[in-house]
Amino acid sequence: MTLIAILLGTVAAGVGSVWLAAFLSFAMLARYTQHMLSLAAGALMSTAFMHLLPEAFESEAGAHELFALLLAGLVFFFLLDKAELWHHGHEHHHSDGHGHDHAHHHAHAHTHAPRSGGWAVLAGDSVHAFGDGILIASAFMADMRLGAVAALAVLAHEVPHHMGDLVVLRQASGTQRTALVKVSLAGTVTALGGLVGYFLLSQLDDLLPYFLVAASSSFVYVALADLIPQLQKRLSLGQTVAQVGWLLAGIAMVVLVSSLAHHH
Repeated sequence: MTLIAILLGTVAAGVGSVWLAAFLSFAMLARYTQHMLSLAAGALMSTAFMHLLPEAFESEAGAHELFALLLAGLVFFFLLDKAELWHHGHEHHHSDGHGHDHAHHHAHAHTHAPRSGGWAVLAGDSVHAFGDGILIASAFMADMRLGAVAALAVLAHEVPHHMGDLVVLRQASGTQRTALVKVSLAGTVTALGGLVGYFLLSQLDDLLPYFLVAASSSFVYVALADLIPQLQKRLSLGQTVAQVGWLLAGIAMVVLVSSLAHHH
């Protein structure tokens, strides 16, 4: 019975939060693309710095080890970007024998950032979802009512974060459906975390802080390397104020929902 409750709770939290985020974000994406990029950057940075990292550093894990993992994660996603850039350029080099290098590089400069960001977001989402599954499983194993509250809390605080993910994936894949499928699949990893947590909870407790930091590194990298550069354009005063306002709104959403989830 407990295992069934864990699976139901993790699927509801992991996938339900994605679909609720899709309902909210895609309705606005077509009309407010730049604003949604700002919102996504704020949500991803806030998820990392105000939710995941504080939770990791409140554990017994050493600060030096956690910072080293954060740094390693940032370097890893930088190298992932480089590998994709090389692969993308290599494909173009072999597909065109007419000396159109400038055109390819020019086009690539506009398309590369969100594409690489998509992979980093999915990697971070999967790690984060696995950690959420372990947390939900531990709550259900302590008390069924506590497990239900934990699943609801995870669902609620993942919505603003997934809104950011879907904006990044929408740009990377070109279609809303593909973005939704990819983030939903990452969300199902919550159930895997719950299943593993049910059988190996005592051994996984010590690893949770490292899952949180690994997920943080991907969100910080995507926000600073992929999204923020797209926002650094010469804009009018009104457009700049709107951009900063949406960035702060993304931060505020995650802070507010996370604080409510922790309170309950």
